[in-house]
Amino acid sequence: MATETSLFKACKMLYARRNFNTKLYANSLIGVGVASTLYHSSRGKLRKYLRWADYTMIATATVCLSRAIRNENPKLLMAATALLLPVQPLMVSAIHTGMMEVAFAKRAIKDPELRKAHNVHKMSSLLGGALFIADDMFPGTPFLHSAWHLAAAVGAGTCNKLLE
Repeated sequence: MATETSLFKACKMLYARRNFNTKLYANSLIGVGVASTLYHSSRGKLRKYLRWADYTMIATATVCLSRAIRNENPKLLMAATALLLPVQPLMVSAIHTGMMEVAFAKRAIKDPELRKAHNVHKMSSLLGGALFIADDMFPGTPFLHSAWHLAAAVGAGTCNKLLE
């Protein structure tokens, strides 16, 4: 739990904070770390609500990343995802992760140095998505949630190349 927050704080420090959108994304990673730490340290009825807060903060970070990568996202899409964020965080995460993957692929085609980072990110996104869904379906499976965290950490780390 504490190492998780430290990981996201370390990731935040690595990001180029050259404009408002990258600052917002970097700070959203801190929010993910805080929400995740609260969820993982909770018990009882409160745990269900903190799980929702964790999902919602993850989705918020994907929206912020999408905006940091591609400043010209359609305003209607951004407004719609902001409205959907509290009720469908997984769908919001999927939409913005997909948009970010497309932007990453387009940049990797133009810049061969990004291809390796893009391939690693693409695989960590696919694996992370599968593990995230599997963790919901089989919550008692040992190490499944931990594996998702590892895939998410690799994904967050490879985004550094895209934000440079």
